[in-house]
Amino acid sequence: MPSVAYESDRRAEIEALREFLRASPERWAELAPRLVEQVGADRLERIVAATRERLGGFHEVSDSPEGLVVEGPGGRVLAWVHVGRDGLITGLLISPVQQRRRRLPLAVGRSGGRVACFLLAGFLVFWCWTAPDVLGWTGAVFALACGGVLIEGFGNAAMEPWWVRRPVQAGALVALGSACRLPGLPLGGHWLQLASAAVPLAVSGVALVRSRRHSWGTGPAVPLARFPLRGSWYVGQGGGRGLNHHVDVDEQRGAVDLVQLGRSGTYRGDPRLLTSYHAYGAEVFAPCDGLVVAAVDGLPDQVPGVIRYGPLYGNHVFIDTGTETVKLAHLRPGTVRVAVGEQVRAGQPLGQVGNSGNSSEPHLHLHAERHGEGLDLVFADVGPRLHRGRTVRA
Repeated sequence: MPSVAYESDRRAEIEALREFLRASPERWAELAPRLVEQVGADRLERIVAATRERLGGFHEVSDSPEGLVVEGPGGRVLAWVHVGRDGLITGLLISPVQQRRRRLPLAVGRSGGRVACFLLAGFLVFWCWTAPDVLGWTGAVFALACGGVLIEGFGNAAMEPWWVRRPVQAGALVALGSACRLPGLPLGGHWLQLASAAVPLAVSGVALVRSRRHSWGTGPAVPLARFPLRGSWYVGQGGGRGLNHHVDVDEQRGAVDLVQLGRSGTYRGDPRLLTSYHAYGAEVFAPCDGLVVAAVDGLPDQVPGVIRYGPLYGNHVFIDTGTETVKLAHLRPGTVRVAVGEQVRAGQPLGQVGNSGNSSEPHLHLHAERHGEGLDLVFADVGPRLHRGRTVRA
């Protein structure tokens, strides 16, 4: 009865957090002794006081798809709490930002993107087959090429299931088939129409090349010895701006997200099941020699397509090489094989790919940083330029 156990755990978390927030600071050492020891009583009191002031007090703690919600007269914030088997709080996070409105489910956003691709493909097919002259048709083909750059280059078309990719690809072929009309069309004189399609194509093409070749100019002291996964892996996030959503976080600016692909994209069967994803459960190996400075296990996997508020990295392992820290995140609960203080060698098993933390589907997050500055990832066995769209075979 896993669902019953899950609901029971959630109720225990709500009750524990509700009691903690309503209790006086003098009782916190009784309700959360480990948390008080790790965070410090003074800092914990400042965090709770700031939240109380932001919300105008505490009314209730409830559950939502985004996570636990702490409500007050002035609004609501998301929270995360970890409760041990003894009922004591061992971990707590409270968002500093008020939750003003519900976010669209990830599935809705993906569906909207797919509909947009279908509409764009249909429009370009129609344009090619109805263009009144050669210049108009050429402009339509340029627009078709620009759409291809945006969808295949900046998008993650390879991660989509076949029933999304194949119709769009078929639409492109149908559009190109309209070249059979050219012998009967006049040249036309609408050069502006042609330029209006050629310029976006040139701009998007140059931007894609620049983003794929982007380098921060900083890398590890020596190339990391081994790619942390075996087999064929697709870079879902990586490269410069437009290809990597990590670039706005200094520490993670050189990060990559790695997924595994099959004929139907990243999963087969029911996308709501973790075991449907090709990457889930794949072995993760140490990419370098070093000292384990953080190793977290036991945090639950997210349901694919749903991200609840909580620790960003989920289950993770951080390795200090002596010159930089290499971080591997979103590991499967119960699989982390190393502990803090342990020396590891490149190629040593660390855990398995999971979906814990800030993750919408099973993948491995990897980045290296030095003094809070993200580094370009370079591996001795696969080379540089880990950008979105690249397939790495290790």
